[in-house]
Amino acid sequence: MDAFLTTARLRLRPLTAHDLGPLVELDGDPEVMRHLDAGRPLDPETVRTVTLPRLLGPGYWAAEELAGGAFVGWFELRALADPGERELGYRLLRAAWGRGYATEGARALVRIGFTELGARRILATTMAVNTRSRRVLEKAGLRHVRTFFEEWPEPAEGAEHGDVEYALTREDWERDHRRGKGL
Repeated sequence: MDAFLTTARLRLRPLTAHDLGPLVELDGDPEVMRHLDAGRPLDPETVRTVTLPRLLGPGYWAAEELAGGAFVGWFELRALADPGERELGYRLLRAAWGRGYATEGARALVRIGFTELGARRILATTMAVNTRSRRVLEKAGLRHVRTFFEEWPEPAEGAEHGDVEYALTREDWERDHRRGKGL
């Protein structure tokens, strides 16, 4: 399968129906899902009928290790209603946590978003209590924009602290590169 993007250690490629098994494992892990939606794992049928069809759409890619091809999760850089804005996201198997993959993939997608996809602004949201994800966004160059509160039908633990939005404009990204930050 052709790669959309290759980094030092990852290959991002379009997701396919063959990714169902790894996606069931990913979304079935309570730790992976604890800061998402209702904070609970998804059953295989929901992954098959809801999650997989969404991830087969534009702006989503499976992430595999270059060495060996193991599935480690997925990344997103999808267009929003404003064509100049893209949303960055990712979800990785717990076995891939702490290895720098989220930062590596996020930085590469930010670069592609600004240099090849014409994004003016890239944004991401997460729960305020999701400190690991917030740190990845910061390492990818995004900056905290706001904290906001949503009404969730079944809020995850920590939802009372709100959600946070991070963003980066092309102008700020280019300025950071001129200063040698080279994110």
